[in-house]
Amino acid sequence: MKIGFDAKRAAQNRTGLGNYSRFVIDVLGRYAPHNDYQLYVPSPKKTQLLPEATEQQELIFPTSVSGKKLPSLWRIWGITKDIEEHGTQLFHGLSNELPLTIKRAGGVKSIVTIHDLIFLRYPEYYKFIDRKIYTYKFRRAAKVSDRVIAVSECTKRDLVHYFNISPDKIDVVYQGCDKQFRVKATEEKKTEVKKRYGLPDEYVLYLGTIESRKNLMLVARALKEMANPPQVIAVGKHTPYADEVQAFLKENGLENNLRMIHGVPFDELPSLYQMAHLFVYPSFFEGFGIPLLEALCSGTPAIGATGSCLEEAGGPSSLYVDPKDEKALAAAMEQILSDETLRQKMIADGYTYAARFEDEPLANDLLKVYEKVMK
Repeated sequence: MKIGFDAKRAAQNRTGLGNYSRFVIDVLGRYAPHNDYQLYVPSPKKTQLLPEATEQQELIFPTSVSGKKLPSLWRIWGITKDIEEHGTQLFHGLSNELPLTIKRAGGVKSIVTIHDLIFLRYPEYYKFIDRKIYTYKFRRAAKVSDRVIAVSECTKRDLVHYFNISPDKIDVVYQGCDKQFRVKATEEKKTEVKKRYGLPDEYVLYLGTIESRKNLMLVARALKEMANPPQVIAVGKHTPYADEVQAFLKENGLENNLRMIHGVPFDELPSLYQMAHLFVYPSFFEGFGIPLLEALCSGTPAIGATGSCLEEAGGPSSLYVDPKDEKALAAAMEQILSDETLRQKMIADGYTYAARFEDEPLANDLLKVYEKVMK
């Protein structure tokens, strides 16, 4: 089978949609090498992030003058002609959208992966024009595709609720995390990372963009509720919201208990997870919640928030609190940090739960969806 991918995010995005896109391309290449994979990429100058090419993979770039000059428009419209010319049988939009003219590609089946509809659930986090564009593109892709992949049961429910997509058209296929998180970091690497960032011997880790939706302020408020607040290391991109958190910490004499680190290289993240005594991720809403899975794979107990899909990523061994309840988070943190027996049980159970997100079973789940479409 000739399977085409919208590989823009795989080629250009280092996190989020890029990680998912590279994950799909990588696992299918390894566990289903009998297929031919076509990676449609807008620019030949932006391919450094793509997985190492195999004999089964072909990179396809715009060839027309207009496509080369306007690669974004090629991805929306012009790509359809190339899909036909290259004999693509199944086209998979990996990042919430499909070419607007995909139905003109005669005989080509299509699938779209929808990651989340947060912009509809929490419109206050998005600009008006962005919400309108996302709603149009996501809804259209979900309507015109032959099948829809949702990355969680939560996203599937939202697709049914907001876009009136039949649940029978939607398959839930989870995403795994990078294999680096399943590998024990060497003591040398840990020592190097610990020294570089001046990490304490014991700390609680938060990882994610430091923006209001991710809710780092809840962690700051929880520290205020604790008699002996731990050291928290927050790793993520700085935004104006980070300044709000810093101001709160300063007002309450907690600036030495929560430190933010920005620009951490990806290869240092496993060490940060593995040295942490606890991981906290109180996000108001996620499409799946990869950081929770990364924590489980790293052997780190985790606390997530209720209200979206984080229970799917963290499993029954993790603890969950209301994302507005700092007292509940404080109590959960104290419970885990003070009970080593509980901590070790959470670690062991977390490893067991994380096994269901290994590459081969997820590749098989993807292939089952492809087979449904091509019957």
